Amino acid sequence: MTAHDLALEGHGIRLTPAHPDDAAEAWALTDAALWAGMTTPWPESPDAYAERIEQQRQTPGMLAFMVRDAETSGIRGSTTFYDHAPAQGRVEIGTTWYGRAFQGGRTNPAAKLLLLEQAFDAWALNRVALRCDARNERSARAIERLGATPEGRLRHHRVAADGSIGDTLYFSILREEWPGVRAGLEERLSA
Repeated sequence: MTAHDLALEGHGIRLTPAHPDDAAEAWALTDAALWAGMTTPWPESPDAYAERIEQQRQTPGMLAFMVRDAETSGIRGSTTFYDHAPAQGRVEIGTTWYGRAFQGGRTNPAAKLLLLEQAFDAWALNRVALRCDARNERSARAIERLGATPEGRLRHHRVAADGSIGDTLYFSILREEWPGVRAGLEERLSA
């Protein structure tokens, strides 16, 4: 997969295919501290972020999205499907970040609900995995709040952008768990 045309909308947000033209608006929401825990270095300029988006668009098995406000179309962050293996019935969700104003609210559960609906309902996959740097406690808590099951810790699995070696925490949602996860996300979004 390279550039894609999949767009998803609901719960006050819209996921649109990431494009280098989005870079300036998206980059303005980031900083080096927000980017900590990613395996890629923080893009230090809008042009560097545009290059990153283009790399994502060219990566096989990756669908990169901008997460937008459904009414204003303003960018809130970004997320991706990656390692999509239809024959194996699986995909991963990750490379997710949100501007600080959109962290801890409705944006992440809404985006994940849309992605999980695509994975389980439209693509009929068996498994969706999520992972994060073990040092990123905020991301680990957010993944667990989605209803994902912790699977374990891969030791010295990732090299951070600063060169430090870290562990990866893995989580998953299986097809048979999806109805309960969906109900939990819908309940969070209706509150």
